[in-house]
Amino acid sequence: MPLWSRAQQQDFRSRVRGCLLGGAVGDALGAGIEFDSLEKIRSAHGPLGVTGYVAAYGRRGAVTDDTQMSLFTLDGLIRAHIGRDAGTWHPPTDVHKAYRRWYATQQDWGPDERRADLGWLGRQEWLYAQRAPGQACLTGLSGPDAEQLGTVEAPRNPHSKGCGTVMRAAPFGLLTAWDPGLVFQLAVECSVLTHGHPTGYLAAGAFAVIVHTVARGGTPEEGVHLALALLSERPAHEETTAALRAALDAVRAGEPTAERVEALGEGWVAEEALAIGVYCALVAEDVRSGLLLAVNHSGDSDSTGSICGNLLGALHGETALPADLVAELEGRGTILEMADDFALELVHGPELHGTAGWAERYPVG
Repeated sequence: MPLWSRAQQQDFRSRVRGCLLGGAVGDALGAGIEFDSLEKIRSAHGPLGVTGYVAAYGRRGAVTDDTQMSLFTLDGLIRAHIGRDAGTWHPPTDVHKAYRRWYATQQDWGPDERRADLGWLGRQEWLYAQRAPGQACLTGLSGPDAEQLGTVEAPRNPHSKGCGTVMRAAPFGLLTAWDPGLVFQLAVECSVLTHGHPTGYLAAGAFAVIVHTVARGGTPEEGVHLALALLSERPAHEETTAALRAALDAVRAGEPTAERVEALGEGWVAEEALAIGVYCALVAEDVRSGLLLAVNHSGDSDSTGSICGNLLGALHGETALPADLVAELEGRGTILEMADDFALELVHGPELHGTAGWAERYPVG
Protein backbone atom coordinates (compact mmCIF):
# COMPACT_ATOMS: atom_id res chain seq x y z
CA MET A 1 0.00 0.00 0.00
CA PRO A 2 1.31 3.50 -0.81
CA LEU A 3 2.35 5.64 2.14
CA TRP A 4 0.86 8.74 0.50
CA SER A 5 -2.62 9.01 -0.98
CA ARG A 6 -2.96 10.83 -4.27
CA ALA A 7 -4.55 13.81 -2.52
CA GLN A 8 -1.70 13.94 -0.01
CA GLN A 9 0.88 13.86 -2.80
CA GLN A 10 -0.87 16.68 -4.64
CA ASP A 11 -1.12 18.77 -1.49
CA PHE A 12 2.54 18.22 -0.63
CA ARG A 13 3.73 19.12 -4.12
CA SER A 14 1.60 22.26 -4.11
CA ARG A 15 3.08 23.35 -0.79
CA VAL A 16 6.64 22.65 -1.93
CA ARG A 17 6.03 24.58 -5.14
CA GLY A 18 4.35 27.37 -3.20
CA CYS A 19 7.22 27.62 -0.73
CA LEU A 20 9.91 27.84 -3.41
CA LEU A 21 7.99 30.07 -5.80
CA GLY A 22 6.65 32.27 -3.00
CA GLY A 23 10.13 32.79 -1.63
CA ALA A 24 11.45 33.64 -5.08
CA VAL A 25 8.61 36.10 -5.74
CA GLY A 26 9.27 37.86 -2.43
CA ASP A 27 12.98 37.88 -3.23
CA ALA A 28 12.35 39.45 -6.63
CA LEU A 29 9.94 42.06 -5.23
CA GLY A 30 12.61 43.25 -2.83
CA ALA A 31 15.61 42.95 -5.13
CA GLY A 32 15.25 46.39 -6.69
CA ILE A 33 14.89 48.25 -3.36
CA GLU A 34 17.15 46.15 -1.13
CA PHE A 35 19.46 48.99 -0.14
CA ASP A 36 16.91 51.84 -0.12
CA SER A 37 15.37 53.58 2.86
CA LEU A 38 11.60 53.63 3.28
CA GLU A 39 11.64 57.35 2.57
CA LYS A 40 13.49 56.79 -0.71
CA ILE A 41 11.17 53.92 -1.68
CA ARG A 42 8.08 56.07 -1.15
CA SER A 43 9.65 59.01 -2.95
CA ALA A 44 10.42 56.87 -6.00
CA HIS A 45 7.35 54.65 -6.10
CA GLY A 46 4.57 56.51 -4.31
CA PRO A 47 3.13 56.46 -0.77
CA LEU A 48 2.44 52.72 -0.93
CA GLY A 49 6.00 51.93 -1.97
CA VAL A 50 6.53 49.28 -4.63
CA THR A 51 3.37 47.47 -5.68
CA GLY A 52 5.03 45.09 -8.14
CA TYR A 53 8.40 44.25 -9.61
CA VAL A 54 10.88 47.01 -10.28
CA ALA A 55 13.96 46.53 -12.41
CA ALA A 56 16.93 44.89 -10.74
CA TYR A 57 20.02 43.36 -12.34
CA GLY A 58 18.79 44.43 -15.76
CA ARG A 59 15.28 42.97 -15.69
CA ARG A 60 11.99 42.75 -13.83
CA GLY A 61 11.42 39.72 -11.63
CA ALA A 62 15.13 39.07 -11.02
CA VAL A 63 15.98 36.89 -8.03
CA THR A 64 19.03 37.14 -5.78
CA ASP A 65 21.35 34.84 -3.87
CA ASP A 66 18.43 34.03 -1.53
CA THR A 67 16.69 32.00 -4.21
CA GLN A 68 19.94 30.64 -5.59
CA MET A 69 20.98 29.20 -2.23
CA SER A 70 17.50 27.83 -1.49
CA LEU A 71 17.67 25.86 -4.73
CA PHE A 72 21.07 24.44 -3.85
CA THR A 73 19.78 23.53 -0.38
CA LEU A 74 17.12 21.41 -2.08
CA ASP A 75 19.76 19.88 -4.34
CA GLY A 76 21.80 18.86 -1.31
CA LEU A 77 18.79 17.38 0.47
CA ILE A 78 17.81 15.31 -2.57
CA ARG A 79 21.32 13.89 -2.83
CA ALA A 80 21.35 13.16 0.90
CA HIS A 81 18.23 11.03 0.53
CA ILE A 82 19.68 9.21 -2.45
CA GLY A 83 22.89 8.56 -0.52
CA ARG A 84 20.95 7.15 2.42
CA ASP A 85 19.76 4.24 0.29
CA ALA A 86 23.35 3.72 -0.84
CA GLY A 87 24.49 3.38 2.77
CA THR A 88 25.66 6.90 3.57
CA TRP A 89 23.62 9.39 5.59
CA HIS A 90 24.97 12.72 6.72
CA PRO A 91 22.80 15.50 5.24
CA PRO A 92 25.06 18.40 6.35
CA THR A 93 27.86 16.94 4.22
CA ASP A 94 25.62 16.82 1.14
CA VAL A 95 24.26 20.30 1.77
CA HIS A 96 27.81 21.60 2.25
CA LYS A 97 28.81 20.13 -1.11
CA ALA A 98 25.75 21.75 -2.66
CA TYR A 99 26.71 25.13 -1.20
CA ARG A 100 30.21 24.68 -2.59
CA ARG A 101 28.60 24.15 -6.02
CA TRP A 102 26.66 27.37 -5.48
CA TYR A 103 29.93 29.10 -4.55
CA ALA A 104 31.35 27.98 -7.92
CA THR A 105 28.48 29.80 -9.66
CA GLN A 106 29.68 33.00 -8.01
CA GLN A 107 33.24 32.53 -9.30
CA ASP A 108 32.94 30.92 -12.75
CA TRP A 109 31.64 32.32 -16.03
CA GLY A 110 29.41 29.30 -16.53
CA PRO A 111 29.10 25.56 -15.89
CA ASP A 112 32.34 23.61 -16.02
CA GLU A 113 31.33 20.64 -18.17
CA ARG A 114 34.31 18.68 -16.87
CA ARG A 115 32.69 18.48 -13.44
CA ALA A 116 30.57 15.35 -13.23
CA ASP A 117 29.23 16.35 -9.82
CA LEU A 118 27.35 19.44 -11.02
CA GLY A 119 24.13 17.61 -11.79
CA TRP A 120 21.40 19.37 -13.72
CA LEU A 121 21.04 22.32 -11.32
CA GLY A 122 24.72 23.18 -11.50
CA ARG A 123 24.41 23.35 -15.30
CA GLN A 124 21.71 26.04 -15.29
CA GLU A 125 23.55 28.95 -16.87
CA TRP A 126 21.20 31.61 -15.49
CA LEU A 127 22.35 30.77 -11.96
CA TYR A 128 25.90 31.92 -12.77
CA ALA A 129 25.13 35.51 -11.84
CA GLN A 130 26.30 37.46 -8.81
CA ARG A 131 23.30 38.93 -7.05
CA ALA A 132 24.83 40.61 -4.00
CA PRO A 133 25.79 37.36 -2.25
CA GLY A 134 26.30 37.57 1.50
CA GLN A 135 29.91 37.93 2.60
CA ALA A 136 29.62 35.25 5.29
CA CYS A 137 28.25 32.79 2.74
CA LEU A 138 31.22 33.45 0.47
CA THR A 139 33.93 33.35 3.13
CA GLY A 140 32.38 30.34 4.83
CA LEU A 141 32.65 28.33 1.63
CA SER A 142 36.10 29.46 0.47
CA GLY A 143 39.68 29.41 1.62
CA PRO A 144 42.22 26.63 2.17
CA ASP A 145 39.94 24.79 4.59
CA ALA A 146 36.78 25.15 2.51
CA GLU A 147 36.28 21.39 2.32
CA GLN A 148 36.05 21.17 6.10
CA LEU A 149 32.54 21.30 7.54
CA GLY A 150 31.72 23.81 10.22
CA THR A 151 30.04 22.31 13.27
CA VAL A 152 28.12 23.76 16.21
CA GLU A 153 31.23 23.23 18.32
CA ALA A 154 33.57 24.69 15.69
CA PRO A 155 31.47 26.78 13.27
CA ARG A 156 32.59 28.80 10.30
CA ASN A 157 32.46 32.57 10.83
CA PRO A 158 31.72 32.23 14.56
CA HIS A 159 30.72 35.89 14.96
CA SER A 160 28.39 36.12 11.96
CA LYS A 161 24.62 36.19 12.33
CA GLY A 162 23.75 37.68 8.95
CA CYS A 163 20.39 36.89 7.42
CA GLY A 164 22.06 34.66 4.82
CA THR A 165 21.65 31.81 7.27
CA VAL A 166 17.84 32.21 7.42
CA MET A 167 16.90 33.03 3.84
CA ARG A 168 18.04 29.59 2.61
CA ALA A 169 16.56 27.51 5.47
CA ALA A 170 12.98 26.99 4.27
CA PRO A 171 13.73 23.69 2.43
CA PHE A 172 14.55 21.97 5.73
CA GLY A 173 10.99 22.66 6.82
CA LEU A 174 9.67 20.77 3.81
CA LEU A 175 10.90 17.49 5.31
CA THR A 176 7.38 16.95 6.61
CA ALA A 177 7.90 13.33 7.67
CA TRP A 178 10.64 14.39 10.08
CA ASP A 179 10.20 15.24 13.75
CA PRO A 180 10.27 19.04 14.30
CA GLY A 181 13.23 18.72 16.63
CA LEU A 182 15.25 16.97 13.95
CA VAL A 183 14.28 19.62 11.39
CA PHE A 184 15.49 22.29 13.82
CA GLN A 185 18.77 20.47 14.39
CA LEU A 186 19.44 19.90 10.68
CA ALA A 187 18.85 23.57 9.90
CA VAL A 188 21.28 24.48 12.69
CA GLU A 189 23.96 22.07 11.48
CA CYS A 190 23.69 23.41 7.93
CA SER A 191 23.66 27.02 9.13
CA VAL A 192 27.02 26.73 10.91
CA LEU A 193 28.59 25.83 7.57
CA THR A 194 28.76 29.61 7.03
CA HIS A 195 27.30 31.41 10.07
CA GLY A 196 28.53 30.53 13.53
CA HIS A 197 26.86 33.01 15.86
CA PRO A 198 24.18 31.28 17.99
CA THR A 199 21.54 33.83 17.05
CA GLY A 200 22.21 33.16 13.37
CA TYR A 201 21.92 29.39 13.47
CA LEU A 202 19.07 29.35 16.00
CA ALA A 203 17.08 31.77 13.83
CA ALA A 204 17.57 29.38 10.90
CA GLY A 205 16.36 26.47 13.03
CA ALA A 206 13.33 28.43 14.19
CA PHE A 207 12.39 29.41 10.65
CA ALA A 208 12.69 25.82 9.43
CA VAL A 209 10.33 24.67 12.20
CA ILE A 210 7.74 27.34 11.36
CA VAL A 211 7.82 26.31 7.68
CA HIS A 212 7.61 22.66 8.77
CA THR A 213 4.49 23.37 10.82
CA VAL A 214 2.62 25.12 8.02
CA ALA A 215 3.76 22.56 5.41
CA ARG A 216 2.13 19.90 7.59
CA GLY A 217 -1.15 21.84 7.66
CA GLY A 218 -0.69 23.87 10.84
CA THR A 219 -0.92 27.62 11.29
CA PRO A 220 1.99 30.06 11.37
CA GLU A 221 1.09 30.91 14.97
CA GLU A 222 1.43 27.25 15.95
CA GLY A 223 4.77 27.15 14.19
CA VAL A 224 6.05 30.21 16.06
CA HIS A 225 5.04 28.79 19.44
CA LEU A 226 6.67 25.45 18.64
CA ALA A 227 9.83 27.26 17.56
CA LEU A 228 9.83 29.23 20.81
CA ALA A 229 9.53 25.99 22.79
CA LEU A 230 12.46 24.44 20.94
CA LEU A 231 14.52 27.60 21.30
CA SER A 232 14.01 27.59 25.06
CA GLU A 233 16.01 24.36 25.24
CA ARG A 234 19.06 25.92 23.56
CA PRO A 235 21.78 28.05 25.07
CA ALA A 236 22.10 31.64 23.81
CA HIS A 237 18.56 31.68 22.44
CA GLU A 238 17.59 35.03 23.97
CA GLU A 239 18.00 37.26 20.89
CA THR A 240 16.09 34.91 18.61
CA THR A 241 13.36 34.38 21.18
CA ALA A 242 13.00 38.11 21.77
CA ALA A 243 12.72 38.76 18.03
CA LEU A 244 9.93 36.21 17.58
CA ARG A 245 8.09 37.54 20.62
CA ALA A 246 8.41 41.05 19.20
CA ALA A 247 6.78 39.80 15.98
CA LEU A 248 3.88 38.36 17.97
CA ASP A 249 3.53 41.59 19.95
CA ALA A 250 3.47 43.58 16.71
CA VAL A 251 0.56 41.47 15.45
CA ARG A 252 -1.46 42.49 18.50
CA ALA A 253 -0.39 46.13 18.34
CA GLY A 254 -2.80 47.19 15.62
CA GLU A 255 -3.12 47.64 11.87
CA PRO A 256 -0.06 46.49 9.88
CA THR A 257 2.11 49.35 8.65
CA ALA A 258 5.60 49.79 7.25
CA GLU A 259 6.50 51.69 10.40
CA ARG A 260 5.51 48.68 12.51
CA VAL A 261 7.73 46.53 10.30
CA GLU A 262 10.62 48.94 10.77
CA ALA A 263 10.24 48.72 14.54
CA LEU A 264 11.34 45.07 14.22
CA GLY A 265 14.64 46.07 12.60
CA GLU A 266 16.09 46.25 9.10
CA GLY A 267 16.59 42.57 8.42
CA TRP A 268 20.34 42.54 7.81
CA VAL A 269 20.85 40.18 10.76
CA ALA A 270 19.16 36.83 11.16
CA GLU A 271 16.77 37.48 14.02
CA GLU A 272 15.48 40.73 12.50
CA ALA A 273 14.89 39.16 9.08
CA LEU A 274 13.08 36.27 10.77
CA ALA A 275 10.90 38.61 12.84
CA ILE A 276 9.94 40.77 9.86
CA GLY A 277 9.19 37.82 7.57
CA VAL A 278 7.13 36.04 10.21
CA TYR A 279 5.24 39.18 11.22
CA CYS A 280 4.25 39.95 7.64
CA ALA A 281 3.08 36.37 7.09
CA LEU A 282 1.03 36.47 10.30
CA VAL A 283 -0.84 39.66 9.41
CA ALA A 284 -1.20 39.06 5.65
CA GLU A 285 -4.73 39.32 4.32
CA ASP A 286 -3.52 37.49 1.23
CA VAL A 287 -0.19 36.56 -0.32
CA ARG A 288 0.26 39.79 -2.26
CA SER A 289 -0.40 42.09 0.70
CA GLY A 290 1.93 40.09 2.92
CA LEU A 291 4.76 40.18 0.39
CA LEU A 292 4.42 43.92 -0.26
CA LEU A 293 4.44 44.62 3.47
CA ALA A 294 7.57 42.48 3.81
CA VAL A 295 9.60 44.38 1.21
CA ASN A 296 8.55 48.01 1.74
CA HIS A 297 10.90 49.00 4.55
CA SER A 298 14.42 50.28 5.08
CA GLY A 299 16.74 47.32 4.95
CA ASP A 300 17.21 43.87 3.45
CA SER A 301 13.97 43.84 1.50
CA ASP A 302 14.72 40.83 -0.68
CA SER A 303 15.53 38.55 2.26
CA THR A 304 12.51 39.58 4.34
CA GLY A 305 10.32 39.21 1.25
CA SER A 306 11.80 35.78 0.59
CA ILE A 307 11.18 34.57 4.15
CA CYS A 308 7.59 35.82 4.11
CA GLY A 309 7.01 34.27 0.67
CA ASN A 310 8.38 30.90 1.77
CA LEU A 311 5.92 30.85 4.66
CA LEU A 312 2.87 32.04 2.76
CA GLY A 313 3.60 29.72 -0.16
CA ALA A 314 3.98 26.69 2.12
CA LEU A 315 0.81 27.70 3.94
CA HIS A 316 -1.46 28.25 0.94
CA GLY A 317 0.19 26.35 -1.93
CA GLU A 318 1.25 27.53 -5.36
CA THR A 319 -2.23 28.43 -6.63
CA ALA A 320 -2.52 31.24 -4.05
CA LEU A 321 0.47 33.11 -5.47
CA PRO A 322 -0.26 36.24 -7.57
CA ALA A 323 -0.31 35.06 -11.18
CA ASP A 324 1.19 38.25 -12.62
CA LEU A 325 4.19 38.00 -10.31
CA VAL A 326 4.74 34.33 -11.00
CA ALA A 327 4.55 34.92 -14.76
CA GLU A 328 7.47 37.38 -14.79
CA LEU A 329 9.65 35.54 -12.28
CA GLU A 330 13.20 34.81 -13.37
CA GLY A 331 14.04 31.11 -13.43
CA ARG A 332 10.45 29.99 -12.86
CA GLY A 333 10.96 26.80 -14.86
CA THR A 334 14.04 25.78 -12.88
CA ILE A 335 12.36 26.59 -9.55
CA LEU A 336 9.31 24.47 -10.42
CA GLU A 337 11.45 21.61 -11.70
CA MET A 338 13.53 21.67 -8.53
CA ALA A 339 10.42 21.69 -6.36
CA ASP A 340 8.88 18.79 -8.28
CA ASP A 341 12.10 16.77 -8.08
CA PHE A 342 12.21 17.30 -4.32
CA ALA A 343 8.62 16.09 -4.00
CA LEU A 344 9.38 13.11 -6.24
CA GLU A 345 12.39 12.15 -4.15
CA LEU A 346 10.53 12.31 -0.86
CA VAL A 347 7.48 10.44 -2.10
CA HIS A 348 8.88 8.09 -4.76
CA GLY A 349 12.59 7.95 -3.98
CA PRO A 350 12.97 4.14 -3.95
CA GLU A 351 11.44 3.96 -7.43
CA LEU A 352 13.95 6.49 -8.75
CA HIS A 353 17.17 5.39 -7.08
CA GLY A 354 19.40 3.43 -9.39
CA THR A 355 17.78 4.74 -12.56
CA ALA A 356 20.13 6.33 -15.08
CA GLY A 357 18.14 9.53 -15.40
CA TRP A 358 17.98 10.26 -11.68
CA ALA A 359 21.66 9.40 -11.16
CA GLU A 360 22.60 11.85 -13.92
CA ARG A 361 20.48 14.62 -12.44
CA TYR A 362 21.70 14.05 -8.88
CA PRO A 363 25.06 12.27 -8.84
CA VAL A 364 26.23 11.18 -5.40
CA GLY A 365 29.53 10.00 -4.03
